[in-house]
Amino acid sequence: MKKLMLLVAGGVGYVLGTRAGRERYEQIKKAATRVKEDPRVQEKAHQAADLAKDKAPVVKDKVASAASTAADKVTPSGSGSGDHRSDLEEQLHPDSTARQDDPYPQGNLP
Repeated sequence: MKKLMLLVAGGVGYVLGTRAGRERYEQIKKAATRVKEDPRVQEKAHQAADLAKDKAPVVKDKVASAASTAADKVTPSGSGSGDHRSDLEEQLHPDSTARQDDPYPQGNLP
């Protein structure tokens, strides 16, 4: 039933859209172009771009600080952290022997 309603809604939308046709599309396009080329809109766009350029270094510093803080929270600190990390690296290394439960043993092929 839901599929039927979706198909009916799509069909109605298609029919109504094709009735409006190319002429309505061109009207909408002209209106959008007029708004985009309006001097007031252009001035506001330039102001927004200038503000973004001015604030970029501040935002960069805040993002770097937040990333550093997040990294400090994720990375364990203390005396045993290096050992824990090296254990994980050993387990994840492709040539590691730390994983003894190999689901694909090499020597027992039929």
